[in-house]
Amino acid sequence: MSGTYKNIPNVVLGDMATFNMQHGYVEAIVRGMRSGFLQDTEYHHITQCDNLDDLKLALQDTDYGYTISNESHITPVIIENKALQKLVTDFQYVRAQAVEPLSTFLDYISYEYMIENVMLLLRGTLSGRKVDELIAQCHPLGMFKESTMRTIPTFEANARGYAELYEVVLVDTPIGPYFQKYLDQTSNRVSAASDVRNILEEIQIEILKSSIMKLYLEDFYAFCEKMGGVTADIMCDLLRAKADRNAINITLNSFNTSLNDAVMRETVRRNLYPAIGYLYPAGTELLVKVDEDVKLGQALSYYPLYKSIFEKFLNSSPEEFSIDDEFFKGEVRLYELAFESQMHFGVFYAFFKLKEQEIRNLVWISECILQRKKDQINKFIPVFSSAAEWRCDTTRKSAGAGH
Repeated sequence: MSGTYKNIPNVVLGDMATFNMQHGYVEAIVRGMRSGFLQDTEYHHITQCDNLDDLKLALQDTDYGYTISNESHITPVIIENKALQKLVTDFQYVRAQAVEPLSTFLDYISYEYMIENVMLLLRGTLSGRKVDELIAQCHPLGMFKESTMRTIPTFEANARGYAELYEVVLVDTPIGPYFQKYLDQTSNRVSAASDVRNILEEIQIEILKSSIMKLYLEDFYAFCEKMGGVTADIMCDLLRAKADRNAINITLNSFNTSLNDAVMRETVRRNLYPAIGYLYPAGTELLVKVDEDVKLGQALSYYPLYKSIFEKFLNSSPEEFSIDDEFFKGEVRLYELAFESQMHFGVFYAFFKLKEQEIRNLVWISECILQRKKDQINKFIPVFSSAAEWRCDTTRKSAGAGH
C-alpha cells in the first residue's frame, strides 16, 4: 500500500543477480501464458460465426473453451463473466507464486479494480439500485469480502450511517489510505462523520473517483520508480500514458458540466489531473484553460501522438471514430512492447491489461453476432497481431499473405 515501497532494498531489479533469483520463475509463467492469446486465424474463425452456438464451438480449441464448455446456452454476459473468472484465476495463481516486492506490485494492479468497485457501489447508492445487481457488475479482481461489499452501498442517511461508511471504506479496505489522503486534502476535520457526509454530498461521484484514481496512479508510479532498472523504465512509461489518458478524459467529460466553469477549472478540475505523465506539468496547465473540443485539440497539438488522435476526433462523427478505441490501440502497443524486454515487472502488468482487451474483443464480437451487425464485427483491437497498424509493412504483408 502507500508507503510500502520505502521498505524495499535499494537494489536495481534489472539483472540476473537481483531479478531471476527471486522472480525469474514467475516471469517465465506469465511469458508462457502469452501463448494463450487468441491468434489472428482464431479471430478470423470466430468473426465468421453466424450465431453464439457457432462461437462456442469456435472457442473450444482456445484457452476459453473449457470455461464455457458446460454452458448449454451462452450470451455475451456469460462469455464476459467466464473470461473474467479465468483472468482472476490466472492472477491469483501468479500472485501465489510471487515474493516481495513482486507480490506488492501485483497487489497494486488489483487496487485499480477495487477503486472502480467502490465507486460503482457508491454511485449505485445514490440511484437506489439493488445491492445484488451492483455486486454482480463489480470487477472480480477488485472484490472485497462479501460483508464489506454489501455494507458500502447500504449505509443509512444519518450520522451513524456515514460513520460506518467512513470505517468500511477508509479503514477496512486496502485502498483506504487513498480515501484518507483525499479527505485530508478536502477537509480539515475528516474524523467527524459529518465531514465525510458533507464531502460526499457536495461533490459528484466522478470527481471523487478521479481524485482517488489520481492518488493511486501517483503512488503506483512512486513504487515503480523506486524499483529502478528496467521495471522503472517500462512501468513508469506505461503509467505516464495512463495518466495522460485520464487527464484528457477528465477534460472531455467536464464539458457541459459545472467543472467547465472558469472558476471550477482553476480549482477543482486542476486538482484532478495526475502529477505524472507526459502532459504534466506544461500540458495539464494548458488543459486547465480548455473549455471546448477545438481548444482541447489545440492544447494537444504540441504532442504528436495526441495531436493525430484529436485531429481524427474533430473531423469524424461518433459513429466513425471512437477516441477510447484510439487510446486502447496505443495502450495495446505499449503493453506488447513490454514483452520485448526481459527481467522486469512490467510484463505482469502488460499481460493482465492485454487480457482485459481480449475480453473486450470477445464481448464485442459476441454482441455483433447476437445483434446481427456483421458489418461492425471487425472493429476490435487484436492482441499480438502481426497485422497491427503499428507494425512494420513487411510484417503486416506477411500476415496478410498468411490469410
